[in-house]
Amino acid sequence: MSKGDDIEERLVDFAVRIVRLCTHLPRSQAGQHLGGQLLRSGTSPAAHYAEARGAESTKDFIHKLRICLKELNESRVWLTIISRSELLAADRLQDMQQECDQLCRIINASIRTVLTKK
Repeated sequence: MSKGDDIEERLVDFAVRIVRLCTHLPRSQAGQHLGGQLLRSGTSPAAHYAEARGAESTKDFIHKLRICLKELNESRVWLTIISRSELLAADRLQDMQQECDQLCRIINASIRTVLTKK
């Protein structure tokens, strides 16, 4: 398995965990709004990363990785809002927040690596 496969697998696992987490949010207006936002931003990085791996150029690769990173950053904010709003227990979200942070660092490092090789 290549390094890219490992990262894509982590992003897919993250997306699956987001889906499961969103099913546990309250059915309140706030829970549904935040769940919908997190569901969109938390599941899209895997697809954007997969698209980046099939990019047509270095510029396209970087662009798709940056979209992936933006969606991960957005997910981090939604996870923080859910935690601070106490819609779910903070300890239940801590591992997800840590994984999101790690994935952000990995994607950011990938972008920097490609830019330094240009």
